[in-house]
Amino acid sequence: MSTKNKYWKGVEELSNSDTFQETSKKEFAEYLPAEDFLADENLLADSKTSRRDFLKYLGFGVTAASLAACETPVNKVIPYLVKTDKINPGVASYFATSYFDGNDYADIVVKTREGRPISIEGNKKSPFTKGSINARVNSSVLSLYDEKRYRAPQIDGEQVTWDNFNADVKSALKSTLSKGGTVRILTNTKTSPTALKMLNDFAASNEQADIKHVAYDTISYSGMLEANKLSFGVETLPSYQFNKAKSIVSIGADFLSSFPSSLEITAQYVLGRKPENGWMSKHFQFESAMSLTGSNADVRVPIKPSEFGKVAVALYNQIASKTGGSKLSGSTTEYDAQIKAAADHLVAHKGASIVVSGSNDKDLQLVINGINNLLGNYEKTISLSQPNNLKKGLDGGMTQLIAEMKQGKVDVLIMSGVNPVYSLPKELNFSEAMDKVANTIVFSTRPTATSTKAKYIGAASHYLESWDDANPKKGHYAITQPTIRPLFSTMQFEECMLNWMDNSSSYYDFIRKYWEENLFTKQSASVLFNDFWNSTLNKGYFTLKAEESSEQSETKSFNADLASVASNLSKINSGVWELEFYQKVGIGDGSQAHNPWLQELPDPISKVTWDNYLAMNPNDAREQGFATEYGEQKNADTVNLTINGVVFENVPVIAQPGQKRGTLSVALGYGQTIGKQNEIIGFNFYPAMKLSNGQRAYATSDVSFEATDNDYQIATTQTHQTVMGRTSIVRETDLKTFKEGDKDKFNAPHILATHGGPKNVNDVDLWASHPVASAGHHWGMSIDLNTCIGCGSCVTACNAENNVPVVGKDEVRRSREMHWIRIDRYFSSSEEEFSKSERSYSKMEMPEDNPKVVHQPMMCQHCNHAPCETVCPVAATTHSNEGLNQMTYNRCIGTRYCANNCPYKVRRFNWFSYQNLDKFADLNPSQDDLGRMVLNPDVTVRARGVMEKCSMCAQRIQAGKLDAKKDGRPVKDGEIQTACASACPTNAITFGDLNDEASAVLANTTSSRAYRVVEEIGTQNNVYYQVKVRNTENNIA
Repeated sequence: MSTKNKYWKGVEELSNSDTFQETSKKEFAEYLPAEDFLADENLLADSKTSRRDFLKYLGFGVTAASLAACETPVNKVIPYLVKTDKINPGVASYFATSYFDGNDYADIVVKTREGRPISIEGNKKSPFTKGSINARVNSSVLSLYDEKRYRAPQIDGEQVTWDNFNADVKSALKSTLSKGGTVRILTNTKTSPTALKMLNDFAASNEQADIKHVAYDTISYSGMLEANKLSFGVETLPSYQFNKAKSIVSIGADFLSSFPSSLEITAQYVLGRKPENGWMSKHFQFESAMSLTGSNADVRVPIKPSEFGKVAVALYNQIASKTGGSKLSGSTTEYDAQIKAAADHLVAHKGASIVVSGSNDKDLQLVINGINNLLGNYEKTISLSQPNNLKKGLDGGMTQLIAEMKQGKVDVLIMSGVNPVYSLPKELNFSEAMDKVANTIVFSTRPTATSTKAKYIGAASHYLESWDDANPKKGHYAITQPTIRPLFSTMQFEECMLNWMDNSSSYYDFIRKYWEENLFTKQSASVLFNDFWNSTLNKGYFTLKAEESSEQSETKSFNADLASVASNLSKINSGVWELEFYQKVGIGDGSQAHNPWLQELPDPISKVTWDNYLAMNPNDAREQGFATEYGEQKNADTVNLTINGVVFENVPVIAQPGQKRGTLSVALGYGQTIGKQNEIIGFNFYPAMKLSNGQRAYATSDVSFEATDNDYQIATTQTHQTVMGRTSIVRETDLKTFKEGDKDKFNAPHILATHGGPKNVNDVDLWASHPVASAGHHWGMSIDLNTCIGCGSCVTACNAENNVPVVGKDEVRRSREMHWIRIDRYFSSSEEEFSKSERSYSKMEMPEDNPKVVHQPMMCQHCNHAPCETVCPVAATTHSNEGLNQMTYNRCIGTRYCANNCPYKVRRFNWFSYQNLDKFADLNPSQDDLGRMVLNPDVTVRARGVMEKCSMCAQRIQAGKLDAKKDGRPVKDGEIQTACASACPTNAITFGDLNDEASAVLANTTSSRAYRVVEEIGTQNNVYYQVKVRNTENNIA
């Protein structure tokens, strides 16, 4: 390897405290001895499966204990009496559709079984998102089966029929419209061209009234919209081509997770991150809190939020001095060396670079536009001629609406897809304004802070029950089609609007008519509309070719006065503490905060589940006297936090490496109810936001905190299943060393000293070989650390595919999370920064302040020489002739010897019957009839006392082999995909047959970057990893 790094999972491992050393010596955290468990009468009273522990307590041997393996629960099923013509029991059906919730957009494929949607994957054929999805998208299937969904419409809190609901609303509307009253329709950004036409028709047919549609985005990009209007005359967001960018600079933009069209960008970004291409993009990230995007950057520079504008101006001036442009007024910064390096690299790749910012500050976005204009990036890597339509909400429009409401000028307010009572700043006081509107109509799938205040509640259909269309980007159109009939008496907002407009057609017919009149005529592939429509439904999308577009692409000239803008940015003052609001990868803007899959998904940076918190630099935390280590026995300290005058009590403090010193950060989207008991998870920090120059500001220096005497239980997976004392887990190098081509410098094989002389570990074998290397299939996997961004999409996809149970915060805190695949996040710093001979805090400041990060998916490695197989006393875990490590659940007696012997710590033990025990009824979706509908019938639900782990989706392998056999052909490469590989938005995970000489997985596993984790112990894994390559050389290549 070209560099020698020290890898550490968390602050506790870095500081190497006595407690951590003691804990690390334990293979497993045994927090619940059998005698304590049996002594708990209340717990046993609720248990339906206590026989196993009873037998263990009495000291019966293996033979007696094996009787307990027969305790699989029995659930009643209802067979088909009359088989439908479109559903074949046992055979999956797939529907191409689209997803948009106001925050994420994706073209998707929905898998259904017996008419039930059970999983969501990306549409690999989509030219827009190219199959990319994230955890929020693939977990959205669970919200279809949310027990808290509205079952029927309501008026004044009482359920009514849709006929009564529509008649009442229509009466109120007609009364208002006939008097020339004011009607406001408040929605999230509408990407549906059909819905927009319907709203326009509604306004046009009632010209005597004051009707206006207002778009509101929970996460605002109003500043960027207004900046583009001032710069180019168009109030829109650009589209990007990160795959063409050799130089990327981001100032506070988490473009891989929480940015407009982040899934499209992610698919593009990784195409430039493969060193085998001959070139590799260089990514500079200037940010305050470590984001998912920042963790993947080549060069990361922590800065304060107040310095975003100053850094942008300094970057502009550096580029202007090299390109002959006029400089702006601006002072020097402490980051001038890094800014100069970024500017040099950008200028060296003019027209093949991108500069972005996630700020909602219009002035900052104007400077960003100016930089891209100097670099000649427009219509090369950044396009305004093919705009992005996913964010259209203007903060000024929302402020104006609230002012009208407070003045009593709004007679009818119709809301759909928004929750402003929850997500708007407290200073706007939307709740009070809503009270002054006579008729409030809210469409929502479940109770929200906004819907519970409305007079009329429209029980909205889930998107998987609905017809819709979308135009997320100019030229790309998609269909949303229902994959299941409505589970309850629900209806779409658009369907009701047509009723209120006295339009007798259904929304489905309305969509067809729009497509026939506006899109069918712009294509030539189909002669008949029905053929065109059916083809689009089959694909899920329709792409309008450039020459068929009614609008001509043109390069728009930049026209903005940056002098005054730079002056404004220079006046932003820094505070003693500065705080940044951000979105977590799992929860996002909070629209799915009720989803237990997402709550239990570890944050990719902090590894905390089930909570948001106040993130602080570890050195700042120590200086303030706060704990920096967490676990079952160690709780986080808490503070009373004041942000812009809004007080939050007992907020936990988490020490987060990479956080800029003197800054804090909090995640939005929490503070909502979840589960049957309506438990509130975390804190809602939306009310603490304020407006700055008319825009919602996502940072503030008006923040203070006061320590309390209370502590807070934090559930973190940060150091769970830590592989201790190993040096070959992660391998990385720099681009220069990789280009030199000497594998021994960056991926040297492990050599063992033997009596016959030094030998490669793969040539030393104490095992009898399994017949997998030549005959039949030999399933294997390759994971590229260069393109794995740590998003967690694979984790939630595995949950859905393999019925992985939700265990809740308390069990996660006890190291009992059940995820079959985890993403290990390793911080790294050079040995020079982490000298064991100089273990003082001053020497550790550098690695904690700005560590490098590696994300490594870790699942069962399916070792050909598996240590787990040799210790199982009942042969419950065995090896197949296709290279898979198999589990026989009804044979397992729960000795946990296999988990003890696994060097990768990837086996999970069912401590409880999660699908039956009342303790887990509140949060586990499989504990009610509705939530149980999401279970995959191809995978058994494991019983208590049984070990489980990654199976490489054996059910998918068998289905693929069967399809090939029925067709009389070999299995095609790529035909069989595991859930994690299919869900990966970056294609970092490749699955296939290692015996297929033409397979992609074989090419990856034989490349110069391929290695096995902990290969020195000779387990002969079937999972390979690719060495991570960073573009960190101080040159412009």
